Order: sequence, then structure tokens, then C-alpha cells
Amino acid sequence: MKKVMIIGAVGAGKSTLVKALFGEQQPALKTQSLVYRDWIIDTPGEYSENPLYYRSLMATSHEAAAVLLVHDATRERNYFPPGFASGFPILSLGAVTKTDHPKADPKRAIALLRQSLPNGEIYITSSLNAEGINELKMRLLLIVSS
Repeated sequence: MKKVMIIGAVGAGKSTLVKALFGEQQPALKTQSLVYRDWIIDTPGEYSENPLYYRSLMATSHEAAAVLLVHDATRERNYFPPGFASGFPILSLGAVTKTDHPKADPKRAIALLRQSLPNGEIYITSSLNAEGINELKMRLLLIVSS
């Protein structure tokens, strides 16, 4: 079965999102290396923040059916370079996390994410109140099963 590779900055909520997708409540731990779990590949935030790791992301994407770019709704800048998603030879989607946070600005997060993901679906999510989690999970499972 192919997997979905999850990419985002340090603290963007990738591992927490993974736990929410699997229905788990315990707090997420910092991802130190590539973590393969069922139909997901969770990547360390450093991989998307440091261009020296882009080759690892590109190589790992060959094991995946899709890439999910994760952007934290509280961030004021984009941690992905412009057009980043086009560097992957597979389907790219986006997820905005932490939409429940008092300082969240989902519209800004979508606009920033669109700089790196000009095309493709973007899901608005909150791991805390489960907003958008089911829809995202159903879409990702459809991708890996086809």
C-alpha cells in the first residue's frame, strides 16, 4: 500500500494531526526521523525548513501516493518555498492546522500555503476539536487505496 508523506515546519502540528487521523488522544512527541506508520510517513519539521534535506523528501516521495503540506494557522510566514509542491512527482494536498487557536488566521494560512501549493485541495483542520479530520482522513485513504 502506498502512503501519504506529511511535510511541514517544526511545530506545525504534523504529528498531532497524524494522531488525530488515527483517533489517538495522547500528546504527540517530536518527530526525530522519518516515521512510517500504516499509510502515513511523518517527516521531521527540519526536513521542510532546511533545503539540505529536500533531496531526502524527494527520494521519500517515491514511496508515497501523495504529499500533504501542513501549515499552522498561527504562523505569519510560509516555511515552504514558492512552488514547493511542484517538485514532487505525485499528488500534493494541503492542510491548515491549529484553527482552534485564538491567534489562528486560516485565511492567511491558506494564502501562504497557496504560494507553495498553487493547485490542489486544502483542508482546514483542528486536532483539538476534530474539525476537518474525518474529511481529510477519508480523502487520504481514498488516495492510498487507489
